[in-house]
Amino acid sequence: MHLQTEVIQIKNRWQTELIDSVTSVQELVTRLRLSPKLLSKGQKAALKFQVRVPLSYIKRIRHSDPKDPLLLQILPVKEELKKYEDYSQDPLNELNHNPKSCVIHKYRNRVLLIVSSFCAINCRYCFRRHFPYSQQHQDREKWFSALEYVTNRPEINEVIFSGGDPLAAKDSLLSWLTKKISEIPHIKRLRIHTRLPVVIPSRIDDELLLWMQSTRLKPIMVLHINHPNEIDSAVEESLRRLRKIGIRLLNQSVLLKNVNDCSNVLIALSEHLYSCEVTPYYLHLLDPVEGAAHFHVDKARIKAVYSEMQAVLPGFLLPRLVKETPGELSKTIVCVND
Repeated sequence: MHLQTEVIQIKNRWQTELIDSVTSVQELVTRLRLSPKLLSKGQKAALKFQVRVPLSYIKRIRHSDPKDPLLLQILPVKEELKKYEDYSQDPLNELNHNPKSCVIHKYRNRVLLIVSSFCAINCRYCFRRHFPYSQQHQDREKWFSALEYVTNRPEINEVIFSGGDPLAAKDSLLSWLTKKISEIPHIKRLRIHTRLPVVIPSRIDDELLLWMQSTRLKPIMVLHINHPNEIDSAVEESLRRLRKIGIRLLNQSVLLKNVNDCSNVLIALSEHLYSCEVTPYYLHLLDPVEGAAHFHVDKARIKAVYSEMQAVLPGFLLPRLVKETPGELSKTIVCVND
């Protein structure tokens, strides 16, 4: 589904914020009072992967600062146009694990559903920035086919809502899908991977909370927060509302050059997550997706940063350092002591 079919009636605040997002380099540069030089450097890259940033996220970016860590995550740059041998459009080989429309099945007991093709924010390092969403047609017939796939495989005990961002879909669809999945006896858990509560906190509204607390599956929400500056008072309130109905909250980050490749930043992030009762879950190495090589952190820096985190953080606040290797049966734990 595209935005125009997913958001038919603009009746909720979050939907309005989604529609009002900044979608041009020029507007982004103007709003943040950045140098016009960034405009010419980013416009070609934006033709390949569109700019999309909600105004609520832009408010957290420092004006006139081209090195702001939140800005660097969403600003197109000319480096995205360079080609590198080890970087591809499908770095996790997902298209070879796409047995049905909307279904990605890489791990034996877990299956991922592409619930929405749309994101509230286009992160420049996104490993699915080239994913052919147009081929993942989403209608009632396709969803019944996807549900049949899950039903016929008793080894699957966990369903993951992904995308795009699954919370960009309407609550009517999410509620219906969750109900149908809960009727499959061997499904124990529903996991939701989302960045929307971070970039548009108003997404956590009464309609969403209602279906989330009305299922036997006890959803787990995995957030995507890379920097402590992404957590403002509105985000804290959205997380509080989720905790209040018993949603378990985890966070995964991506290690990004010039954004968070500093132990002090990641330690502060873990501490802030703890204050919000969110468990630091994964710290991912960058997936080698075409257009994102400028975010690469070298091995020596990775080792230094993570070793410093280990020396300061208690174990329950230390995210696992991982990478994803195509063909492996799980995430690979990265050992910095080797």
